[in-house]
Amino acid sequence: MAIITLVSASGAPGVTTTALALAVRWPRPVMLVEADPRGGSSILAGFFKGTIDQPGLLQLVVAERQGQLVAVLPSLLLPIDGSQAHVLAGTRSHDQAVGLEGLWVPLLGVLRDLSVRTGQDVIVDGGRLGCDGTPMPLLVGSDATVLTVGSSLPAVAGARSWAGTLRERASGAVGALVVGEGRPYAAKEVARALALPLLGAVEFAPEHAVVFSEGAAHPPARGLARWRRRSAADAFAHSGYVRSVAAVGEALRVVSGTGAAVTVEAGERAS
Repeated sequence: MAIITLVSASGAPGVTTTALALAVRWPRPVMLVEADPRGGSSILAGFFKGTIDQPGLLQLVVAERQGQLVAVLPSLLLPIDGSQAHVLAGTRSHDQAVGLEGLWVPLLGVLRDLSVRTGQDVIVDGGRLGCDGTPMPLLVGSDATVLTVGSSLPAVAGARSWAGTLRERASGAVGALVVGEGRPYAAKEVARALALPLLGAVEFAPEHAVVFSEGAAHPPARGLARWRRRSAADAFAHSGYVRSVAAVGEALRVVSGTGAAVTVEAGERAS
């Protein structure tokens, strides 16, 4: 089983939304760790619509100091209905990020052990690189570190130096994930500029992404889907956005060593 961390370098390419979408569509048990140092837990506020009060990572800081990290972690996981995913919520504010610095190394060890013992994968939302409290031990210790980037020139320019840093420091695979291919550059062009393998591209579809970012209802079926009388949920499941997320997930399982072998490069398959 694998630990996979998603991060961004600049702008707002949708790291949290993409990480959550991957977890919800993951074909086996998976834990999503919201380690974004900016705080505010966008998953609790967005996907869960502020209806759940959960201490998450902050409670783990106390547990680690008391030597109870392994025992407390399972009690903090929130199940996502209709999936095999559980969420470990992040901090409430950016001020709490500094207190997490001593948590990342022991948490990585616990996540690794838990993954081996239970057979579940771990997806980490590492947020934006360069912020105070960035969970570098998780980034460099993952089986796969994914630099998530938009396809504009400013997005690529902001990510280039970080791509080099991740290549040098990460112990596992490092690759690029493009959100919104063709706005204006192709995913392969972006990956080439970053000198990283392409892990795939997630379709730019705000009307579908909002299901994960804000817990919105599935958009109504349109066009051919409506003609075939598909439900909104069925049309959503077969949308280009969800298909692109599934393709990226397959590529991530390959590069992290937990998926079936493929005869083509992961980036080629996902794109």
